[in-house]
Amino acid sequence: MKQEPIVEYDENLFSIDEQICILLKQRIDISTNNPSSPSDDIISNWALKYDLYEDYLTAIFGTIKMADFFKTRVEPKGFKGHLPVLKSAEVAERFYSITYIRQYENASVVHLNVDWNAEDYSATGFHHNHSSLELYISEEYDCRATGAGGSEGRFSHDFVVSPPLPADTSGLKFVFKEYESLMKENPTGLVVIIDLE
Repeated sequence: MKQEPIVEYDENLFSIDEQICILLKQRIDISTNNPSSPSDDIISNWALKYDLYEDYLTAIFGTIKMADFFKTRVEPKGFKGHLPVLKSAEVAERFYSITYIRQYENASVVHLNVDWNAEDYSATGFHHNHSSLELYISEEYDCRATGAGGSEGRFSHDFVVSPPLPADTSGLKFVFKEYESLMKENPTGLVVIIDLE
């Protein structure tokens, strides 16, 4: 198999590339991790103004929008036990509950159940949408959805939280926000707050 030649890095690009990194960091800080992108019209105008390809700019901004997906992910290790929670909230005819949190040495796993009256919804043609729920606790914790599944009348979501939550969870507030996609785009307006008093 023919090996591709190694292209040496052009040191003349260093200051420009560093500026790109500085601007990316500024963009993340200003956007407060809101992964929005310029509209197609803006990208078209910039492509024309700066003599760049539209698809090239679209790809760049698409990758910028995915910054969270490149974050180093903590995988729970060293199971320690379950923390009983037994807290719930009812929003838009759905019952949201957290019965327990699985504790690990390096992380916690929050298990959220969503229940609804399947008979009522099937009569109106409602089916559980497969939108994305995101969990926010505080700036101290990184929260990521790791999976969801269920059937008519019940759906469950798991979230890995790092660092691990304290054994005494009183005073914590879990805020779940619903988005139309995994990219945290187009919030549906649904917000569920479960207070761990």
